[in-house]
Amino acid sequence: MGVAVSGWRLARAVAERGELGVVSGTLLPVVLARRLQLGDQGGHLRRASEAFPDQALVGRVLERYFVEGGKAANAPFAAVPMPSAAPSKTWVDLALLANFCEVWLAKEGHAGRVGVNLLEKLQTGTLASLYGAMLAGVDAVLMGAGIPRAIPGALDKFALGEAAELPLDVAGVASGAGPRLRFDPREWLAVEPPRLRRPDFLAIVSSAALAATLARKASGKVDGFVIESHAAGGHNAPPRGDRSPGPDGQPVYGPRDEPELDKFRALGLPFWLAGERAAPERLAEALAQGAAGVQVGSAFAFCEESGLAPEIKARVCALSRDRRVRIFTDPEASPTGFPFKVLRLEETLSEPEVYAGHVRRCDLGYLREPFARPDGSLGYRCAAEPIGEYVAKGGAREETSGRKCLCNGLLSAVGLGQLRGSEVNLIAEPPIVTAGAEAAEIARFMPAGGGGYSAAHVLEHMLAGEARLAASSGG
Repeated sequence: MGVAVSGWRLARAVAERGELGVVSGTLLPVVLARRLQLGDQGGHLRRASEAFPDQALVGRVLERYFVEGGKAANAPFAAVPMPSAAPSKTWVDLALLANFCEVWLAKEGHAGRVGVNLLEKLQTGTLASLYGAMLAGVDAVLMGAGIPRAIPGALDKFALGEAAELPLDVAGVASGAGPRLRFDPREWLAVEPPRLRRPDFLAIVSSAALAATLARKASGKVDGFVIESHAAGGHNAPPRGDRSPGPDGQPVYGPRDEPELDKFRALGLPFWLAGERAAPERLAEALAQGAAGVQVGSAFAFCEESGLAPEIKARVCALSRDRRVRIFTDPEASPTGFPFKVLRLEETLSEPEVYAGHVRRCDLGYLREPFARPDGSLGYRCAAEPIGEYVAKGGAREETSGRKCLCNGLLSAVGLGQLRGSEVNLIAEPPIVTAGAEAAEIARFMPAGGGGYSAAHVLEHMLAGEARLAASSGG
C-alpha cells in the first residue's frame, strides 16, 4: 500500500475481526519522528512507548523529536538519519521504537493476530525493524521484493535474544561477497534481551520457483507464501518474457506470469493469493484452488482507518463512484527498477507537469543502492537523486529517466510530507499514491448515500458474500 497506509489503526480494525491485520514497516523511523513532531495527537505513541523495555532509549527519542502541541505549521520536519550498513544510534533507536509502537498499538485491546510487512530490498533497516516488532509480540513477518532467504534464521536468533546477521547486496560485488549486516540486542538495549515468541514467516513471491528455493534453502522455517500477482499495488515483479513496454507504456504480462498453483500446492505449505481478491467470488475461488485465504490491500487502502490523507481518500472514493479511477503500472517510477503501480491523481507525482516541476533529491535514503567504490569502501546512490550526483557515483544516466522519489512522495500521501523552500515560500513535497487494480472497484464497499467506508465494510462484503456463495453451492 505504500508508507503508513496500513498503519496500526487499520491493522487493529482487521485483527479485531479475526483476520491477520498487517502493519507496514516501511520508513517507520521517519513516520515515528514526524508524528512526534506533530505532537503525538491522542498520546498513542507515548502510551505505547511506556511498554518498551528500554526506557532510556525512549527518553532519547522523545527528547530529540517530541514537540509538545506540535511543531509550527510552517516549520519543516527535523531531519532523520539515513539507514546504512553502519547506522547511527539515533536511527537504530527510532527503528526499534517505531516498529515496537506500531505493532503494540495494533495489538492493543484484543486477542487477534498482527503481522508486519517489510521489503527485502531495504536491507540496511531490516534487522532493527524486525527486532522492534518482535519485542511487541508480532505474530507474523511478511517480506517480498527480493529473496529473503536469511530472514527465517534471523527470527530464530532474535527469539533467543541472540545476534542475527544478513548478507548485504552490493552493486559491483559478487553475491554473498559483500559485508554482513549484524544486529545484537545486547549492544543496543540497556536491558537483558528477553526470550521472544518467534513469529511466522510468510514470503511474498510471484513464482513457484522462488517459493521452492526458499522452502529448501532458507536459513530457517518458512511458514507459508503470499502469491502476489501483477494486479497488486506497490512494486510488481517484471514480466518473465519480453520486458518491452506495450503501446500504453506499461509492462505487458502474459501466461508465463500466472502463478503455477499446482507447484505451490506440491510444496505442502499454506499460501494466500494477492491481487484483485477483495470479492467473495475471488475468495471462494482461491479456497477452491487450495489457498488458505487471500491478501487484501487496495480495498483497505482508502477506508476510514487507513493512513492516507483524508482528502486523497475522498477524491479516490469519488473517482471510484464515477468509474474514473486510473492505475498506471509505471516501469520507470521506482528507483529500484521494478514496475510500480501509480494511481493517476491530479496534483501528485503521477502527473507529468507535477513531476517536471519537482526538484530531484535523496534525503531519506531508504531506496539507496549500496555500491563498491574504487577504494573498496561502501557508497550509496539512488536513481531518483540529482542526475549529476548519481552519475558521479558510477550510476548509468539512463537509469535516472522517469525516476521518482518514492520515500518523500509516499510520506506526503499520508500527511507527513516535508516542506521545502524559503521561510516565506514553503511548498509541501508532492505526494504519490500507489494502488492495485482493485482501487477502481472500492465503490462497492460504500454504504448507500455514504461518502466513504470502513474496514468492517470490506470484511463484511467479502465474508458474508463468501458464505452466501458457499450456501448456494451446497458447500
